[in-house]
Amino acid sequence: MAVTQQLARIPAEYLSSCRRSAGESPDGDPRWDPPQADVLDLDWAPSLLERVCVLGGLDGVHLDALRQALTGDPAVDLGFLNTHPHAIGPFGPDPTALSAAEVAHVSELLGQIDFPALLATLPTDEAEAATLIGNDAEGIAGGPRKYLLGHFDALRAFYGDASRRRLLVVLWWD
Repeated sequence: MAVTQQLARIPAEYLSSCRRSAGESPDGDPRWDPPQADVLDLDWAPSLLERVCVLGGLDGVHLDALRQALTGDPAVDLGFLNTHPHAIGPFGPDPTALSAAEVAHVSELLGQIDFPALLATLPTDEAEAATLIGNDAEGIAGGPRKYLLGHFDALRAFYGDASRRRLLVVLWWD
């Protein structure tokens, strides 16, 4: 079973309901089941996306926004989502989240990143580019460019929609 990064955009009320359910359930079941349309599977792309941004010389403000989009804010208490036997991320770090205000900020900055331009700074040869990116990018069928552009575009669209709907984002590895 592969462990991949998952994101869910949800209303604050849904998270509160899950917290209440976990507190009222004898076994801590939060009844976490966000709609599939509001879940994004980033696969193993997060570290590769960050690496391309670093290699491409992305400025610190935008790089920090990307990192926040991929790691969330550990200060948000989501311990109730990480309780056995109902843990949503049993194979990785504790789940994290971004508030609706943080989502709006991250979304705005992600929208300003020219990811194709960052990809253009890589060697034109896919094998050379994959070697430079590292983190097993060599194993991506068809090369890393298409894979990473697709995942970056999905991440940007996901946050854009969450921002427009004033939702928060929960992140975990599963």
